This record gives sequence, C-alpha cells and structure tokens, in this order.
Amino acid sequence: MPSAAEPPRLAGTAAVILAAGSSARLGRPKQLLPYGDGVLLDAVLATARRCGFAQTVLALGGAAEDVLGAADTTGCEVALNPDYGQGCSSSIAAALAVLRPDTEAVVLLLGDQPGVRAESVAPLLRALSRPDGPGAAVCRYDDGVGHPLAFSRRLLPDLASLHGDKAVWKLLEQRADDVIEVPTPGPVPLDVDTEEDYRRVLAELQGAG
Repeated sequence: MPSAAEPPRLAGTAAVILAAGSSARLGRPKQLLPYGDGVLLDAVLATARRCGFAQTVLALGGAAEDVLGAADTTGCEVALNPDYGQGCSSSIAAALAVLRPDTEAVVLLLGDQPGVRAESVAPLLRALSRPDGPGAAVCRYDDGVGHPLAFSRRLLPDLASLHGDKAVWKLLEQRADDVIEVPTPGPVPLDVDTEEDYRRVLAELQGAG
C-alpha cells in the first residue's frame, strides 16, 4: 500500500517538467535559486510527486549538470535537450521521446513556476478521461489561462512536432474546439524570468508560511 507521502500511481499519466532554459533574462540558473528548504525546481518536482503520475520526465538543458547536483530529482527520468536554445518546444519533443508506450495523458509543468498546486492537476486529468473528453485541458484561473496544461494521447504527435518558444499556445489556439478550460481558483501562478519575479515568488512563499 502506498504511504500517505506517496499517492497511488495514476496509470497512463505522465508529467513533463520543462526546466531546460538558459535563464538569459535572469543571468543565473533560475532552477537553482534558493526557495524554501531547497531550490526553485524542487518545489515543482515535489508538486509532481504529490500528483501521483505514473511517469515524470524532467527536461534539462542549460546548467543541467548543476541542476542534477542540486535538485531532488527522485523518481524523475531526465531528458537532456542539447537544443534548448531553440525554445521550449525542443524540450517538449525531447521529453515526449522517452514517454512510456501506454501514456494516455501528459501534463506540462514549468520548472520556474513553484506556485502551481497539485490540486490543480486532477481536474485536468478528469476532463481528459471522459468518454467524449477533449484533446487538451487548461487551467482557467481568476485572471487568465495558465499552466498546468494537459494533453490527451491523440495530440501528442502535434506537441512533438512544435517549433519555437510559444508554439504550445499556438497549438491550443489552432485546436480551440478541442480544448476545455477547467476553472481553477486564484490567479495564474507566477513564473520566474527576472529578479523582480523571484522577489515576488519569495514574498508569496513567506506569506503562505
């Protein structure tokens, strides 16, 4: 029996954590910024573990060796992306290449978005699992749409063929009739691109504590 700290595995599900960027705007690896008792990426990895995915794939590129030495990657399969400079689509493709054959649903998580909650993931997966379920499910927060994003098996070839940095959003626009927005409480979680963003997520963490 799984322990309270280890939720049951959700068959056919996979998390893809995108953490391969070069942190050009920040000027230092944002995956390794101090956050809580660890580093920023640890918070996202911990969220993924709480979700109970059958597989978790961590896409790394910039500062990969340092990240592997500092972050707790327990339970993750690492997909190294040498082409990380070409945008997050290259990291998605690298991660999808190592998915298990029985994968039915993939949830994209950003490695620089520590405020995402595990509770936001289950409703996305439930939406996809309906007999007439959509090809994708996205979080509709109080102030907009944001990650996590979930994709059914039938859209994985489209995901794997994307190019560029914002292509996943273009795919969602192109497939709008096949996308469901799942109400998710609160504002879109902050992601860290600048020092100001980092100060804001630290302030949120301190406020939550």
